[in-house]
Amino acid sequence: MINKGLFTALSLGIGLAVMVPYAWAVALSDVVNTLETPFQAETDAEHRIFDYSADFSQESKIASLDRLQRANGRVEVVFGYRVGQAKRTGPEVKFRWQYDSPTTQEIVSDGKTMWVYLPENNQVIESNLERVNKADQSDPMAFLTGLGNLSRDFSISWAMPQQDTSGNYVLQMTPRQSSSLIGKLVIVVDRHAVASFQNRDKAKRPWFPIRSTTVYDPNGNSTIIQFSRLRVNHGIPDTVFDFNVPEGVQVVRPTGEKTGF
Repeated sequence: MINKGLFTALSLGIGLAVMVPYAWAVALSDVVNTLETPFQAETDAEHRIFDYSADFSQESKIASLDRLQRANGRVEVVFGYRVGQAKRTGPEVKFRWQYDSPTTQEIVSDGKTMWVYLPENNQVIESNLERVNKADQSDPMAFLTGLGNLSRDFSISWAMPQQDTSGNYVLQMTPRQSSSLIGKLVIVVDRHAVASFQNRDKAKRPWFPIRSTTVYDPNGNSTIIQFSRLRVNHGIPDTVFDFNVPEGVQVVRPTGEKTGF
């Protein structure tokens, strides 16, 4: 089964806060700008994030069953900024999520098509990305393409507490439009990224701002994704996002049409 929390990508529990003195010197707008600015086409190239890769750990809680599901793997993402790109559309996003446990699966997109490969089922689910986005603008996957427009899509406030035990900033976001998949989104923002944004004239490189996110759906289920071993702007080749259907694997499309074997 596909974990729908994946495309919200990015989640982590908040934990207890330590009220360090400098917390109150940072405005909410600074933290929001730290999140959005690196993913906007109009941002100067030296302060923009073009790609990132990381290890991730994921924990999903199924409220009705009071059960936790844990997973981990590797993610690679590339943002394709276009000349004259409308701010509301955001960059084209290519991604590869490789799950290593508890079962192996891949979720890959070249920016136009998305493939979900489930080796256990000997099956690939193939979807047109544009149709997926049009079918449900509140899909968590839209979060991936909308990092530069969070304040447009969400009402943002400080979480309580507003910092975690490491001094990172914690934001709570509520969709401006009702969503069947996202009730609340909590993002932990790296305190070093905030400091780098505040002193960006001296910064030598952009700092990936997201430590983690927690996505809560309207039914009380939650998915936490935490990142480690992050690398930014190291040049991920397009071939990473090519997907060739393995021989003998069934291809299933959302319309119900099946091909392959």
